[in-house]
Amino acid sequence: MAIRAVVWDVDDTLFDYTSADREGMRAHLLAERLLAGYASVEEALLRWREVTDAQWARFAAGEVDFETQRRDRTRVFLERELTDDEADDWFGRYLVHYESAWALFPDVLPALDALAASHRHAVLSNSSLHVQDPKLRALGVHDRFEAILCAAELGVSKPEAGAFLAACEALTLPPGQVAYVGDHPEIDGRGAADAGLLSVWIDRGGAYAIAEPPAGPHRIVSLAELPALLGADTRFGAPSGIG
Repeated sequence: MAIRAVVWDVDDTLFDYTSADREGMRAHLLAERLLAGYASVEEALLRWREVTDAQWARFAAGEVDFETQRRDRTRVFLERELTDDEADDWFGRYLVHYESAWALFPDVLPALDALAASHRHAVLSNSSLHVQDPKLRALGVHDRFEAILCAAELGVSKPEAGAFLAACEALTLPPGQVAYVGDHPEIDGRGAADAGLLSVWIDRGGAYAIAEPPAGPHRIVSLAELPALLGADTRFGAPSGIG
């Protein structure tokens, strides 16, 4: 069955979240004069990553809502009690630095251009529309996607099959005609494969890099490999002719 559409993860797939988060938090900690409590900048950034991963797992499991996980990230990281307004203010100051570091990976626009004429496109993220919609606009790719779906609004998150099937329904295509591209080998890779989509794990050599992918997803290390994998009749990087 031919693949007619590609559904994309956002963070660390299209958007270099890890670099933006690190650069943004580094600048934020300097501005807030919080580095004195750590042996090094790297230690502070590692602590922020650990807290972020733990609180995000609570959100993904449905234990807290999106705003609560943000506030709890701040409280746990700072190790002090804060009102909601205080936590929101601190996180908001971090966002100013974080957003100034936003960037797409260099292989994203060539891949989207190469597949523009041959495949339809959508987004499925475990974040929220409140976050991802303006991000995709700021990065200049929002209009590339027919649908943008996020776990916070769907009420179901990856790796649950319902999240991937919701994306297929939004495109009115069966799972066998849809590819999913994401950076997490389990949440994205195995989740999409188990839901019946053509699963593509983009291994960018980050935190989830492993020697062998889990059973199911196809592993690529650059989006330059994607058109050939999908059987697209186009040269990677060639203009699509669609403005």
